[in-house]
Amino acid sequence: VVNGMLWGSVLIYVLVAAGVLFTLRLGFIQLRMFGHGSKLVLQGREKTNGISSFQVFCTSMAARVGTGNMAGVAVAITVGGAGAVFWMWLIALLGMATAFIESTLAQVYKVKDSDGQYRGGPAYYMEKGLGKRWMGTLFSILLIIAFGFAFNAAQANTMTDALNNAFGFDKTIVGLIIVAASAYIISGGLKKVAKASELIVPIMAVAYLAIALVVLAMNVEQVPAAIAYIVKSAFGWEEAAGGAMGAMMAGIARGLFSNEAGMGSAANIAASASPNPNHPALQGFVKIIGVFVDTIVICSATAAIIMLSGVLDVPGDQKGIGLLQLALTNEVGGWAAYFVAFAIILFCFSSIIANYSYAESNILFLSKSKKVLYSFRVAVLAMVMAGSVASLQLVWNFADVSMGLMALVNIAAIVML
Repeated sequence: VVNGMLWGSVLIYVLVAAGVLFTLRLGFIQLRMFGHGSKLVLQGREKTNGISSFQVFCTSMAARVGTGNMAGVAVAITVGGAGAVFWMWLIALLGMATAFIESTLAQVYKVKDSDGQYRGGPAYYMEKGLGKRWMGTLFSILLIIAFGFAFNAAQANTMTDALNNAFGFDKTIVGLIIVAASAYIISGGLKKVAKASELIVPIMAVAYLAIALVVLAMNVEQVPAAIAYIVKSAFGWEEAAGGAMGAMMAGIARGLFSNEAGMGSAANIAASASPNPNHPALQGFVKIIGVFVDTIVICSATAAIIMLSGVLDVPGDQKGIGLLQLALTNEVGGWAAYFVAFAIILFCFSSIIANYSYAESNILFLSKSKKVLYSFRVAVLAMVMAGSVASLQLVWNFADVSMGLMALVNIAAIVML
C-alpha cells in the first residue's frame, strides 16, 4: 500500500517538479552543456591518485544499468503501451538537471577518510551543508536497507533465475559462486569496485547496443512508424494498452527507477572521484551524460528491440525479461536467449558491487569502526546468498519503499541547498 502511494503519486510529482525547477534555474544546462559533458567523460579516464571520473561514471552506470533498463522497459511497455517510452525520455531530460545538482553537491561537501579515500553523498551534504546530521542519518539508514541489502538480494535472485532458465544450473551453487566473486571484489573497498566496473560496464553496454543496432538495421523501414507510434500513444492519439494516463505513469515511474536521478544514490560514488580538472561541477557534467546513456540510449535500445520484433502483436503472457528474450530470439535466433542471460549476469553482478559501494560510504558516515564495516560486508554477502535461493517479492517491495523515502529526503535537501 505504502509502495503504491509513494511511487504511484507522491514521488512522481516531487521528482518531476524538482527536475523542472533545476532545469529552469540552470538555464537548460543539460542541453546547453551536453557537448562539454561528453568531452569531460572521455577526458576523465586520466589516472589520478584516487578514483577517476570515468571510473565513477562506470560504477554509477553499473548500479543503474541492469534489470531496470531491460526488464523495466518491457514492463513499462506492457503496462502503459508504447507511449510509456516517450515519458521515459522526458523524465530523463529533466532528471539530467537534478543529477547535475546532487553530484556537484556531493563533490562540494566530500571528506577524506583514514585511508586517504574521498567519501561523500547526500548524508554528508545534509550534515555539512544544512547542519542536519539527523537527516543524514535517516538517509543513510534508508540507503543501506535498499542498496546494501534488498536490491542486492533481488539482483542475485535475477541472476540465479536467468542461469536456471537458460542452462538449468542449480541455484544454490550459482549463489555460492556469486557470493565468492562479490566477496573478492568488495573486500578491496571502493578502488577495487571502481576498477571492476571500469572493465565490465563498457563491454556489456557496447555488446547490448550492438545487438540493438542489428535489430534496427534489419527493420530500418519500420523505424519512422515506430517513433510516430510512440509519440501518438504518449498523448492518447492512438488507442494503446494503458491510454495516455497509463503511459505517462508507467513511463515516468520506470524512467525514474532506471536513472535514479534525484534519489541521491549515485551521488555517493560521485563524491569519491578526483575530477580532472579539479572542480565540483565537473562531476555534475559527467552525471548528466550518465543519465542520458542510461535512459535515453540503453532504454531506447530495449524499446526498439521489443517494438520492432512484433512480439507485442502476438497474444501471450510474456512480460518483463521474458518478453525481451522472446523479441531477440525472433529477430536474431535462439542464441539470443543465452545472450540475454549472459548480459543479465554481467549487469546484475556489476550492480551488486556498485550498490555495495554506495552503502559502504553511508556505513562509514554512521560509524567509523572497522568492525562495523566488516560485519556489514558479511551481512551483505548473507543477503546475496538468501536472494539467490528464494524469490523475495517482499524484499523488492521493501526496497522500493525505502528507496522512495530516500528520494524524498534527498530532494528536500538539494532544494534547500
